[in-house]
Amino acid sequence: MDREAREFLEQLLLTPSPSGQEQRIQHLVHRRLAEVVDSVEPDLHGNLLIGVHKRAKRRVLIDGHCDQIGFTVKYIDPQGYLYIDPLGGIDESVLLGEHVTIHAQGGPILGVFGKKAIHLQSMSETSNVPKPSSMWIDIGAISGEEAQARIRLGDYVTFQLHINELFNRRLQAPGLDNKAGLFVIVETLRRYAQEPSEIALYGVSSVQEELGSRGAATATKQIEPDVGITIDVTNASDDAGNTDKTMIPCLLGKGPCISRGPNTNPVVARLMVEAAERRGTAYQTAPSAKLAGNDSKAIQTADSGVATGDLGIPQRNMHTQAEICSLDDLDCTIELLLEFLRSVKEATEFRPFYAQQG
Repeated sequence: MDREAREFLEQLLLTPSPSGQEQRIQHLVHRRLAEVVDSVEPDLHGNLLIGVHKRAKRRVLIDGHCDQIGFTVKYIDPQGYLYIDPLGGIDESVLLGEHVTIHAQGGPILGVFGKKAIHLQSMSETSNVPKPSSMWIDIGAISGEEAQARIRLGDYVTFQLHINELFNRRLQAPGLDNKAGLFVIVETLRRYAQEPSEIALYGVSSVQEELGSRGAATATKQIEPDVGITIDVTNASDDAGNTDKTMIPCLLGKGPCISRGPNTNPVVARLMVEAAERRGTAYQTAPSAKLAGNDSKAIQTADSGVATGDLGIPQRNMHTQAEICSLDDLDCTIELLLEFLRSVKEATEFRPFYAQQG
């Protein structure tokens, strides 16, 4: 990863993009790509659709969602405390005392999550994880009127954004889900735009994945691809809290996880593995009998169906403010994805019927 790419990754991580308010990060992606690709177009939903080599007949889509988990302000009480609704699957156990930013019309406002002090709690209260409804955000206001003068109902809230580099090229930041995947999409498009190709490549910086892959569904319908690859983070298995010894290993620093199962086209899976082995790129296998919990499930069943695959970047502490990924895994994912794209030809047969003879 060169310095310019690293700086862009850090810009992504320090740009708020809670589900439903992703346009600041879309402008950042637009600036990164506008001079090197054929087209960068926003749609009515909020997605950003990027095209390279668009004259080719075969269409391949690579998708990375740009939204991150967050909150919206739903109530301001007479004392000026804010109450919120979560956006996406928030880990409620990490909220107490956490620093947040309210993205108000007049500019960012800092606050902290508070709750009843431990000295005042009953025995049952101290033994349970508090629900968001029993916590509040304290911005230091002395009245509801003061808070309402700065903050409107429906304003978006995120964890305060920051970046820490840990040992062994591991990066910790809120929003690595899925700015890690979005970074891979953007850098792959930049590099692939400079290569000859038999395929038209479309990138999607998709919105509202955390609310049910809404952006990917609408973007896929517009592009009508033959093949669709989702790049997202996936749960690592190498932290101290993993006691499930039957969990398939998913280790930081060992490369992206290539999906296998009913959500993955068998030709896509095979070409992914062949690309990794041909390139000498580290990879891991992610078999699952279930549909993936990301955009690939929406892409696969769009319109008449899409040959779908999934590359998962290992991540620790999913859906918290302490998400961790390996920079080496991001580099490996870009290299694998580029090699896969080079292997796709106009005549490549992706229909499963022909992939395995009966």
